[in-house]
Amino acid sequence: MPEPSRRHALAVAAALATTAAVAPRAAAHDHPTPGAPGTFDEVYKGRRIQGRPVAGGGHHHGAGYAVFIDGAELHVMRNADGSWISVVSHYDPVPTPLAAARAAVDELRGARLVPFPAN
Repeated sequence: MPEPSRRHALAVAAALATTAAVAPRAAAHDHPTPGAPGTFDEVYKGRRIQGRPVAGGGHHHGAGYAVFIDGAELHVMRNADGSWISVVSHYDPVPTPLAAARAAVDELRGARLVPFPAN
């Protein structure tokens, strides 16, 4: 087996350095960030909103995130640019699933969230 080239060794080192830098941020689950959303559970304007990463990927693009308002699932999707949208505020992208949940509560204005059937 031939020895690795200097280019290959540098690429491996860069990948390891990137992984080491990103891993601590991915482990933080209490405060969602645009790159690696974590879990949240709070009451916002009298509504309980919850969110958490889920295994198996998301409905459209493998986002793998579930959001709930008062126990009813709010369908969310991550856009290619990293922003998030929901079925309630589809044309108003936000930076995190938490922001999507809050925007949905604002749009609902006290109405009950009716679950969105995903195909």
